Amino acid sequence: MRDTRESRLLLVLLIAIAFALITVDIRGGEDSPVDGARQAAATVFGPIQNGVATAVDPVGNAIGAVRDSGERHDRISELERENAELKAKLGSDDRNRSRVRELDRLLRTAGAGQYRVKAAEVIAIGAAQGFSWTVTIDVGSRDGIKRDMTVLNGDGLVGRVTTVGPGTSTVLLASDPGFTVGTRMEKTDELGFANGQGDRPLSVQLLNGKSKVKKGDRLVTFGSQASRPFVPGVPIGEVVRVDPLGGDLTRTIHVRPYVGFSRLDIVGVVVSAPSSDPRDAVLPARPKATPVPTVTVTVTPSGVPGGAQEEGDGTAAQGTDPQLADRQQPDATATGRAPDPGGSPGPDRDAGSTSGRTEDQQQ
Repeated sequence: MRDTRESRLLLVLLIAIAFALITVDIRGGEDSPVDGARQAAATVFGPIQNGVATAVDPVGNAIGAVRDSGERHDRISELERENAELKAKLGSDDRNRSRVRELDRLLRTAGAGQYRVKAAEVIAIGAAQGFSWTVTIDVGSRDGIKRDMTVLNGDGLVGRVTTVGPGTSTVLLASDPGFTVGTRMEKTDELGFANGQGDRPLSVQLLNGKSKVKKGDRLVTFGSQASRPFVPGVPIGEVVRVDPLGGDLTRTIHVRPYVGFSRLDIVGVVVSAPSSDPRDAVLPARPKATPVPTVTVTVTPSGVPGGAQEEGDGTAAQGTDPQLADRQQPDATATGRAPDPGGSPGPDRDAGSTSGRTEDQQQ
């Protein structure tokens, strides 16, 4: 259609008519004069609109899905990122709680032994300077760390410092085959030397070859001169096996260390030794033995002869046992007279018999 003056006037006229019809429809409300025409138009064009919508809606939905796919993908990516952040936060919270527990145990151990420690974190595990069982901690000379200082954690002896850098240090673990520490037995005070054996229990040589030791006995560090490299009283482990006596001057025992060397995290370097030997004070309290319930069984004898009669009078009991009756019958020899079958003799009869025997003796 060409853009002419007549077409523009027709467009303006149609717009004016449309506005007029809209105004009349609004003012008429439910009684609008154009309501009938609207219903007729809905009746005629409604099925057509439904058919067109049925055919066109899938295409429109597909176009909308394609258009919104980028936005939905971004939203999914954002949700996945938030989920990962929440998981990381939860994991870090669990790790922080675990580290807090380890630090608390370390401080308790240090307090029991009166050790002044510098807390550190294990940042590397592996070989260093030719050692096969070492860890690297995040404290060094700037933190007051020196060579040959004792390293422990909440469980017991970890090792000793061998190399010190400005911000890090290397610790030789007690499980290293080249590690040696003086030991002292709990209560008996038997002395010895413990040597690392990798992932196996420590091998301890007791100086007294005839020392009495058993499974479950515990050991602590004996201590070194000037407390370097080892301070006294640090828990080492407990005996798991005792080699039989072989006539040697020393005796070998095997000790399971308290420390798990493959899961170290928070440790403490002893920067100041205690003023006195804590002895066995740092060792954990032994668990109390669970009492074993005792069952008392009372056996009542059955089948005792004359049991019922024994609870009655003595006459009934004598009647049930002839031998007992014979034992209780007066002996004729002892009394000087024969028993009377008719019953017990009366007083007069006893007196007469006695006087008759007296007269016979006088004659």
